[in-house]
Amino acid sequence: MTGPSTLAASTLTSVGSPVLWTVTIVGVLALLVLDFLVTRRPHEVSMREALGWSAFYIALPLVFGLFLWWRFGGAQGVEYLTGYLVEKSLSVDNLFVFMLLLAAFAVPAALAQRVLLYGIAGALVLRAVFIALGAAALQSLDWAFLLFAAILIATAVKLLRDALSGHQPEVDVSKMRSVRLLRRFMPVTDEYHGPALTTRVGGRRALTPLAVVTVAVLATDIVFAVDSVPAVYGITEDPYLVFATNAFALLGLRALYFVLHAALSRLVHLSFGLAIILAFIGLKLALHWAHGVWSAVPQIPTLASLGVIIGILVVVTLTSLRATRTRQPVTTGQD
Repeated sequence: MTGPSTLAASTLTSVGSPVLWTVTIVGVLALLVLDFLVTRRPHEVSMREALGWSAFYIALPLVFGLFLWWRFGGAQGVEYLTGYLVEKSLSVDNLFVFMLLLAAFAVPAALAQRVLLYGIAGALVLRAVFIALGAAALQSLDWAFLLFAAILIATAVKLLRDALSGHQPEVDVSKMRSVRLLRRFMPVTDEYHGPALTTRVGGRRALTPLAVVTVAVLATDIVFAVDSVPAVYGITEDPYLVFATNAFALLGLRALYFVLHAALSRLVHLSFGLAIILAFIGLKLALHWAHGVWSAVPQIPTLASLGVIIGILVVVTLTSLRATRTRQPVTTGQD
């Protein structure tokens, strides 16, 4: 009989060699620099531009997945693709919160992509920290699998409860702790000053609303990381694959926002789908832990997980489009 700690130690063999880690991190940083260069001159993003960048950021992780499949085998390739699909699905739901934040702060359309890019860069740092903590927990704590399972199932219950009650997320700027904390230390101007985060008012340094909304986005990133990192650890225990799936899912958010921001209001059943997916992954984690205690307990294969996740996303997308086929898209003040 194999104990959970022995199981964790035996399965946490990473495909990420020092060279691959280095190349991946340098590549992610290069893509962030490229995005900063693209957004250096504030401008409204056209649908053609957004579609072009979205196609690039979807093709890139798929090509990377094929490389992993070729280099390390089908098991790692399926784990990566399944984890990426989960992270991308969660990021689409996160975009709706970003949409509310940008609308609440009345962010000019020309500055929206700069806010998103700051948020993505900060989220990558936060995810890296959470991924490292998660890897350490899985290696040293027998009950870490159950803890991750509990987090995912609790999140699934909350999503399902909110979806059944018709509750929609709201943003009250005056009640956000991050905003109140900033205003205690520095004054905030009433108007935006282009892409500047700070400016001088009466000889004193002050924050612009762009800095405040950026901090608000970063604060929500912490909440998102609590859900997304355990979710992908439910697919693969390889820290490198967890980082790669998170990085690729986040890098495409800036462009995807402008493609989907009008259509997101039609995905009315997305929360139901995400709740089922998170609960399913939570169950997978719990069975994985139980299998380490008693080998007769069955585990859910990653390929089966991929099929279940794709099936759920297809169903909720089709039912959402059917339910809202006569609804006009809801705008958010970013047009």
